[in-house]
Amino acid sequence: MKSTGIVRKVDKLGRIVLPKELRKALNIKENQTSLEIYTEGEQIVLKKYEPACIFCGEANEVMNFKGKNICEKCMKELNE
Repeated sequence: MKSTGIVRKVDKLGRIVLPKELRKALNIKENQTSLEIYTEGEQIVLKKYEPACIFCGEANEVMNFKGKNICEKCMKELNE
C-alpha cells in the first residue's frame, strides 16, 4: 500500500476529512460517491462502493431486481 504522507486526526464524532487532492485524484464526489469501509487485520480500508452481482460478483452491467444486484448474464441464465 502506498503512503500518501497525509495524517488526519479523528474528531469527537469519529469523523476524518479526506483531503481535497485525494478526493479529486480518486474522483470522489460530495454526496454522490459511496465508500465501503472494512478491516483487513489491523488496517481500516476505505474503498469506492461498486455494487456487484449477488451470483457471480460482476460489477459491469448490473441491474437491481427486487432489491438485489444481478448482472445481465446471470439474469439471462435465470430466465432460461
